[in-house]
Amino acid sequence: MNLTLQLVLLLGAVASNSVGPIPPTHPGPNLVDVSKLDPTIVIDMRYAGPDNFVGQKIDGYESAVCLLTPHAAEALTRVNRDLSGLGYRLVVFDCYRPQRAVDHFVRWSRYPLETATKEEYYPRVEKKRLFSLGYIASRSGHSRGSTVDAGLMKVDEDSAGSVRLTPVDMGTPFDFFDERSHTDAPGLTPDQRMHRDLLRSVMDEYGFRNYRKEWWHFTLRGEPFPDSYFDVVVRESRR
Repeated sequence: MNLTLQLVLLLGAVASNSVGPIPPTHPGPNLVDVSKLDPTIVIDMRYAGPDNFVGQKIDGYESAVCLLTPHAAEALTRVNRDLSGLGYRLVVFDCYRPQRAVDHFVRWSRYPLETATKEEYYPRVEKKRLFSLGYIASRSGHSRGSTVDAGLMKVDEDSAGSVRLTPVDMGTPFDFFDERSHTDAPGLTPDQRMHRDLLRSVMDEYGFRNYRKEWWHFTLRGEPFPDSYFDVVVRESRR
């Protein structure tokens, strides 16, 4: 095969995998490891392993670390501080997300028969409608570095001072693509409603606005890179 033909085929392959015009990017955002600011925040990065709606480790996650822009990271530690005073801890499921991870979601969505995770994550929604219903997007606010997916853990301390953390009932699990995951969904128990309202109110106090279709999804108001989508791999800092 001559070089010209190889180039034509390569360009065609790239075009076929495209999800639209590439938005502005930034060569290297300053991202902070949240655990180094507050090690009491519980890290449960779902896309760094197979426990997610795709069912496998997602491209771009080399380490299970929560990276955010400095302002977002500092605001998140204040959220956790206030929640700790109420007997809770913050748990994070995803933070900064590389564009290549979003592209992985897009590729997964193109295989309609690949539905091994449907019963657990989207039992009442057709896979092909996950984009149109706003549960997945080809460009994610997470890739700008100031969006976080979070929930609550209950803190219980025994007489010996040992601390036990228990997941809080939020009405649905994280990444459950269904109307029941809408923040103000009807039909919740009083405890589920209280937990969602508590998380949203404390996150709001420190500058995070909630995405109404996902009780866990929050973006920092006045984020520093509102028009940029980064593709830096998620890995633990060696410093």
